[in-house]
Amino acid sequence: MSIFLNKDTTFIVQGITGREAVNLTKECLDYGSKVVGGVTPGRKGREVHGVPVFDTVAQAVENHGGQVDGSIVTVPPGFTKDAVIEAIANGIKLIVVVTERVPRGDVAEMVEFAGMNDARIIGPNCLGLIVPEVCKMGGIGGPAKDA
Repeated sequence: MSIFLNKDTTFIVQGITGREAVNLTKECLDYGSKVVGGVTPGRKGREVHGVPVFDTVAQAVENHGGQVDGSIVTVPPGFTKDAVIEAIANGIKLIVVVTERVPRGDVAEMVEFAGMNDARIIGPNCLGLIVPEVCKMGGIGGPAKDA
């Protein structure tokens, strides 16, 4: 039994139009995971592997019409703290931070904000989470055929 992920887990990808995020989004979809939206400011209306892109987390959550369980954060280090806080402020409780080199002070603020809002942060500099043959959230395991 998984603690964090199950077959019904829904999540978004923040920074979805970046090279790494495009690849991990495809890997997650191929694995059967439920990627319900992506966020990149200024890119609303685009799609990445059929996943709609929005300017804000609030737009992605509203478009989904239900609870969004998690977010994969793949934005540059200087924007990571704001992305994590935006996700948590919009009711997302599980944040996987792929970004590396996030300033320590920012990490401390993110963790404090998560704690105040009953959210959990995995990372930064994390490959993601996987429940074999059920769900994967991040680039962990590589392409679905190999994971």
